[in-house]
Amino acid sequence: MKSENAVDNDRRSRSKEKLATLVKTRSDTLSLYTELANQRPFEADEVTNEALQEFCQALIDYAASAHFQLYRFISDRLERRTPVLAVADKVYPKIVQTTDSILRFNDKYEAVNLVNGDREILGLLDSDLSRLGETLAERIQLEDQVIGAITGQSH
Repeated sequence: MKSENAVDNDRRSRSKEKLATLVKTRSDTLSLYTELANQRPFEADEVTNEALQEFCQALIDYAASAHFQLYRFISDRLERRTPVLAVADKVYPKIVQTTDSILRFNDKYEAVNLVNGDREILGLLDSDLSRLGETLAERIQLEDQVIGAITGQSH
């Protein structure tokens, strides 16, 4: 039977692995966001269309990763440290709002085909992408508060 200390160490090790996965998917998403934003002014071409689709997929992967790697870990009470739970309880409702914005962006753009007819949406992409960038920045700040609490490096 494992000692309580060994269980805590195992739990913290899993927590660090989950954080590393989250940070990697977040970095990948931000890289693709930058690639897409650098396509401005947006054209109804294959390059922009492909960048948009790749970004939408990464965006959903990131949102799912955040949920499964971090928040589910906390909500299932596998994380028991009071300071971590306090930060998570404070920021989680705001993170849910950012997730809703991410899902709305994805729902709007995931099936768009800029090359074959969805050109009218092209005019909306610039402002929607800018708003999403602000949402992602807010979400990262919120996630970093939770990550800081978990790693003992509170912000």
